[in-house]
Amino acid sequence: MAKTSTATPSYGKAAERLEEILGKIEEGQVDIDELSGLVEEAAGLVTLCRKKIHAAEVQVKTITEQLEREAPGEAADEPPE
Repeated sequence: MAKTSTATPSYGKAAERLEEILGKIEEGQVDIDELSGLVEEAAGLVTLCRKKIHAAEVQVKTITEQLEREAPGEAADEPPE
């Protein structure tokens, strides 16, 4: 069952498809002729998920650093209690 869509799936869709593939393999629902294709698809999905996780980590780090630069002395500006 090959995917013909050229659009990159979202992380959620990729993870969902991975779970589906793993479930089929674990339950023995895959014949030997289909196995290599599913393993190849799963490897591609794992790579895609890793890239998306890395990109999200970089984006969060960048935003966090930007916020820290914008408000370096905010805590010092608070009035004493």
